[in-house]
Amino acid sequence: MKLYEFTQAPNPRRVRIFLAEKGVEVESVQVDIVGGENLADEFKAINPRGVLPTLVLDDGTVIDESPAIYRYFELTHPEPPLMGTDAASQAYIASVERHMEFDGIQAIGDVFRNSNPAFATRRKTGQSGDASIEGLVEQGRVGVERFFDSLNARLADSEYVAGDTFTIADITALCAVDFAKWIRMPLGDGREHANRWHASVSARPSASA
Repeated sequence: MKLYEFTQAPNPRRVRIFLAEKGVEVESVQVDIVGGENLADEFKAINPRGVLPTLVLDDGTVIDESPAIYRYFELTHPEPPLMGTDAASQAYIASVERHMEFDGIQAIGDVFRNSNPAFATRRKTGQSGDASIEGLVEQGRVGVERFFDSLNARLADSEYVAGDTFTIADITALCAVDFAKWIRMPLGDGREHANRWHASVSARPSASA
């Protein structure tokens, strides 16, 4: 089994933290996104979509997209549970986690990819030939601020993003907040609940994975 990833990118980090929380070790192969290695023929032969992370099972099955990969490990290594324990909690945590991805990581990614010269013709992950769009930068920044406010409000009444226990929703939110540092958009002192939470989850050993 091999996990193709890029240490600096937020989506592979989501999987690494998840695996660290589970105590699971998987052989890692680095693929340089900034340098375009994910678009090279060698990697496209493994995953034609050119996206990371990509998990290749021992039988050759290829699984991409972070939610699919950590679902595989949740099912094969159920303890500790990070995606809920019954139908209601699983659905709720999945919902919140997707909010963290679409409202957070996606908005930050819009700013990063459309303002970084290295991605001038790679606006879409795993593709070349898509020119960056300047207007998405400001739109993304507005979205990031909205995400931060929503995260702070959510954490006013709970210890963790999806309730009283640490879950995949916290992992994705942590990766989003840290990814925002790449575009120089910190949480800011005014969001006390989000800052309390961020300090707590950042202190977990898995956060350094």
